Parts: sequence; C-alpha cells; structure tokens
Amino acid sequence: MENEETYQRARRRVEAKIGFYIHLAVYVGVNLLLIVINLLTAPQYLWFIWPLMGWGIGIFFHGMSTFFFTGRKFKELKDRMIEEEVKKESR
Repeated sequence: MENEETYQRARRRVEAKIGFYIHLAVYVGVNLLLIVINLLTAPQYLWFIWPLMGWGIGIFFHGMSTFFFTGRKFKELKDRMIEEEVKKESR
C-alpha cells in the first residue's frame, strides 16, 4: 500500500513538472512571436511587454506551486477544500 501511494505521489509530481515545462515552452514561443510581430508592425510602441509581464506572473506562480508549495500542508489544505466542495454539492 505504501509503495503504491509513494508511486502515485511521485507520478503526480512528475506530471506537474512536465506541465510546468510545457507551459514555459509555450510562453517563450508565443512571446517571441509577439515580440517579432510588434517590432515588425509598430516598433515605436513596445506593446509586447504587457502580455509578457501578465503571462509571466502566471508562469511565476505556476512554478512556485510546482516546485515550492508541494508539502503536506498544501495537501491538507487541498483535501479540506475538496471536503468543503463535496459538502456544498451534497446539499
């Protein structure tokens, strides 16, 4: 039983890391495209920084949740939130 739980936790962590890396790759690719479009069409106004910064904030928090906020306390919070949602749904 413990082996299966350990395996499942490890699998979820790997999936979370892969999800973050995919998100990061899409962020870099899309923003490079936006930079090129901006510089080719309206170089006098650098509007690409707005989606770059906005999406960058999302990438930052995705990275934080993937690599730093993964301890038991986070799991306990998540379990408590799930229990609350189940109670709401059963009403």
